[in-house]
Amino acid sequence: MNLSNLLDSENTKNVHFIGIGGSSMSGLAEILLSQGYNVSGSDIKSSKATQKLESKGAQIFIGHSADNITSPDLVVYTVAVKEENPEMQRSRELNIPVIDRAELLGLIMKRHSFGIAVSGTHGKTTTTSMLTTIMLEAGTDPTAHIGGELDCIGGNTRIGNSEFFITEACEYYGSFLKFYPFMAVILNVEVDHVDYFRDLQHIKDTFSQFISLVPENGYVIACADDDNTMSIIKDKRCNIITFGLKNPQSMWTAKNIEYNELGCASFDVYKEGEKLASVSLSVPGPHNVSNALAAIAASYTCGCSMESIVSGLMKFGGSHKRFELKGLVDGIKVIDDYAHHPSEVKATLNAAANTKHNKIWCVFQPHTYTRTKAFIDQFSSSFEKADNIIITDIYAAREKDPGDIHSSTLAEKIRQRGGNAIYISDFQDIALYLDKNAQPGDLILTMGAGDIVRCGEMFLNIRANK
Repeated sequence: MNLSNLLDSENTKNVHFIGIGGSSMSGLAEILLSQGYNVSGSDIKSSKATQKLESKGAQIFIGHSADNITSPDLVVYTVAVKEENPEMQRSRELNIPVIDRAELLGLIMKRHSFGIAVSGTHGKTTTTSMLTTIMLEAGTDPTAHIGGELDCIGGNTRIGNSEFFITEACEYYGSFLKFYPFMAVILNVEVDHVDYFRDLQHIKDTFSQFISLVPENGYVIACADDDNTMSIIKDKRCNIITFGLKNPQSMWTAKNIEYNELGCASFDVYKEGEKLASVSLSVPGPHNVSNALAAIAASYTCGCSMESIVSGLMKFGGSHKRFELKGLVDGIKVIDDYAHHPSEVKATLNAAANTKHNKIWCVFQPHTYTRTKAFIDQFSSSFEKADNIIITDIYAAREKDPGDIHSSTLAEKIRQRGGNAIYISDFQDIALYLDKNAQPGDLILTMGAGDIVRCGEMFLNIRANK
């Protein structure tokens, strides 16, 4: 089966999505709907995403069944869908072409002359959102596909009418190796997804393959502060543009960085020693200065003016679940963040420490057993900026409990390093504990890639009903 021209075939008119309610899947389905395809899909439950697609003309099935496979010309699935799924089995029986989500994303990207893929272990969603906001401000009318919700596009996907296509590029299972980038942004390269990657070298090799997909006249925007990134861009034939805060060889850098009481930075932007502009961010933390430099370098290379870059970054207020303010009650601020890797935990707590606060309460939900076990020592040293740490049960996601790792072990290791950490399993118990102990001026930070956001919402609800 020739996949490269699959979407352009006159025989491909009806596309079925198994797991259509997922963040990326729903966005891809919306793009195909806008391009005139007949879209159907199934998911285990109804959601805002499925309801939105249904309102746009998609046929939605709740629950997975072989009967949902009526007459599609193409079936798309996520890595969470296994071969024993009845819709997968029926599709195989009928010899219907079946591709995964990343393959479809790559085929959509291939239709655009300027595909921009933002990759890295951390910061992809924020940087992709920054870049999208800038490109909108510059009037480039891009299509954008983001891993989180961005208010200025009303969700996670925007359908434009230009040759620019902006997307996150996830390394998990080598997904981004199915893309067609004209520009690749590399924010950082670290060990993660240890249920798939063997070691750091495996990760570096995969990122190196990804960079090799960029054509000779294309661009790689690379972080010069990250040694792993710099080691894999050597000898690449395309145009290399670097950014960074520490490496003096960076082509793009920031100087005179200052933070306001909300922890948001203002700084001067320099390109190869020349000051081009002064920028003020509306999102907190030193890590977002680096993310902004990546977005600046990428958008400037795409032809955006510095005026639109400055204005776009000022307007960017963050994407959902990235240091997102959930509420303020009795002088206590509740913020939710997606951080679930030791480096992300440190960066988020550094951002919190730069804000005006009394004490920082960090409620952390580890994400997957393999990640928690592999990084338990790194996690235990990641919470130094938090005054009080509450660890709750591991969010299993796609995994089954192996029985050899538990959140209480992480809490104990944090205490051994001098941290004030406790383990509480039940979210309602955590909310009641916070209600009893948090004081005006404190900051409560719920952190993780699972459903820990509910804990902060429970606390806000308790206080609101007093």
